[in-house]
Amino acid sequence: MNEDITAREVRCMGDDGTNYGIISTADALKMADDEGLDLVLIAPDGKPPVAKIMDYSKFKYQQEKKKKEAKKNQKVIVLKEVKFSVKIAENDINYKVKHAIEFLEKGYHVKCRVFLKGREMAHPEAGIEVLEKVWPMLEEYGDRDAEPKLEGRFVNMMVLPKKD
Repeated sequence: MNEDITAREVRCMGDDGTNYGIISTADALKMADDEGLDLVLIAPDGKPPVAKIMDYSKFKYQQEKKKKEAKKNQKVIVLKEVKFSVKIAENDINYKVKHAIEFLEKGYHVKCRVFLKGREMAHPEAGIEVLEKVWPMLEEYGDRDAEPKLEGRFVNMMVLPKKD
């Protein structure tokens, strides 16, 4: 920016979009100074580098404003986790499914996990069976992202809230 530009010549553009062509850096700096603006390198790798005469502080302000606007429009996804075990009782499944339904109704994503301990790792299909029992209870409240799958010591299933 301004005096930090080391190139001898630059392809200069005005703030209003006018193209001044290839001029010396000193002339471009003088033009920018006369208008009370800054000379900013846009494409320093070009042959010759491309510079633009602009109000740099206004440009930075507009960039920050765009970032804040984009952040405001961003939707935050909340992931809740419900853990089951292979040897879980039917009433415990119902209790945990009740919580999962509450999460789905609030619009949260729910990850149902079955933790496999010790010898249960030899039979991961037992964990899949537990999640297959859980799925019919959650079906009317959410959409299954994927079939239950083994990931390390867990069998996982993602359930997303139903879209209106």
